[in-house]
Amino acid sequence: MSKSNFDNKESLRKVGVVGMGYVGIPSALLLADSGKFDIVYGFQRDSSTSGYKIKMLNSGECPLKGDEPGIDDMLKRVITAGKFKATSDFSRIKELDAIALAIQTPFKDPKDLVPDFGALIEGLRLVGKNLSKGTLVVLESTITPGTTDGMARQILEDESGLVAGRDFMLAHAPERVMVGRLLRNIREHDRIVGGIDERSTQRAMELYAPVLTKGKLIPMTARAAEITKTAENTFRDLQIAAINELALYCEAMGINVYDVRSGIDSLKGEGITRAILWPGAGVGGHCLTKDTYHLERGVKISGCHLDYPEGKDSLFVLARNINDFMPKHMYNLTVRALERINKKRVQAKIAILGWAFINDSDDARNTPSETYRDLLLRDGAMVEVHDPHVLDYPGVPISHDLTETLANADVVAIFAGHKDYRALQAKAVKKLTGKEHPVILDGRNIIDPELFIGEGFIYKGIGRGDKNEHALI
Repeated sequence: MSKSNFDNKESLRKVGVVGMGYVGIPSALLLADSGKFDIVYGFQRDSSTSGYKIKMLNSGECPLKGDEPGIDDMLKRVITAGKFKATSDFSRIKELDAIALAIQTPFKDPKDLVPDFGALIEGLRLVGKNLSKGTLVVLESTITPGTTDGMARQILEDESGLVAGRDFMLAHAPERVMVGRLLRNIREHDRIVGGIDERSTQRAMELYAPVLTKGKLIPMTARAAEITKTAENTFRDLQIAAINELALYCEAMGINVYDVRSGIDSLKGEGITRAILWPGAGVGGHCLTKDTYHLERGVKISGCHLDYPEGKDSLFVLARNINDFMPKHMYNLTVRALERINKKRVQAKIAILGWAFINDSDDARNTPSETYRDLLLRDGAMVEVHDPHVLDYPGVPISHDLTETLANADVVAIFAGHKDYRALQAKAVKKLTGKEHPVILDGRNIIDPELFIGEGFIYKGIGRGDKNEHALI
């Protein structure tokens, strides 16, 4: 590499983040708040669906709703200090020393392992068109292993006329965040940094070091970083599938899965490593629902020989299928509960509590509630959705009036563990439904079954084999 190509950018002073979403916003704000950089730009297309974020951010209002500690105060602070600006003017990338891309990478069809890289490709092209010598480009998006030094590099070089590793630096530093703790996760989690060469890795470490508090930097190659990110979400999905399958077993055998879970978790000692998670009505969000497929695609397109049991499906994909089944299981529980009171689904009103996939958040990407709703609508049921945090959702009316949603409901299905739902009182809920024997389905284990059964409810819960066939009071 010729050092002269980087002489004009010996230090990182002006940086930017492309994509103002759940990853891009907190990343940009933390960089701006670090004191290390003169200015941080948040790049967002001025589209009909997301252009509104530019004005909101520049006025000090965060587009992310739900409980996200610290983010509102930090946004106001960096705006007031002139350290952060949201913009749709991608030509400003020419001025920057580093630019990160935080753009979603879903799958068109997981069965075919075909990712939808459309938004990422557009972002890369915009960066490439405005790339200047000496700039660091970092992909924060979760991507198929091989993408950084493959497709991304090719697009950036074609659009800019520059050569990666000689004229600009390129790295992958995947996000490791969970909604509800975005700022804390970026500060405290270790940061994986993988460049296409040593210089790229080192410069990317310079970018992220100022925002870390407890977390440390872990350097590796770009492809190793890509595999690390997809694999860690794949393993978490596998762990959730394991407890979900155990919950289904316990239901079938009339056992409380939470008793079994406590028993398993009680065995501790030297040489014992176990991370047993919690069962639930389904896995949602942008990451766990598709990262398994990025990992699977990575090994398939690598061209390498995979030594694996002949004719056997991937354990990881099987786990993904189990988690995808859980909202269907909630539907099956609903069907059985309605049969107990001789209520036809076509006549039933179903109240879904929780459209976001995670507690006290507005993140409804790939929500399992949608699968459950679609199944019931197919049967002709009347379905209403309530969520205190989700302001709106394409094609789905979202109510913010819990009383109205519960009124005359035959079934109350809890899909999110929002604080609002943890405070539900059996007597009050029953009064609102106006039913002698309303059904309540607890997909997140947040209510006391005995209290609701005692009020005449038909109770069904994930993994509650000890209660799901209770006597009707």
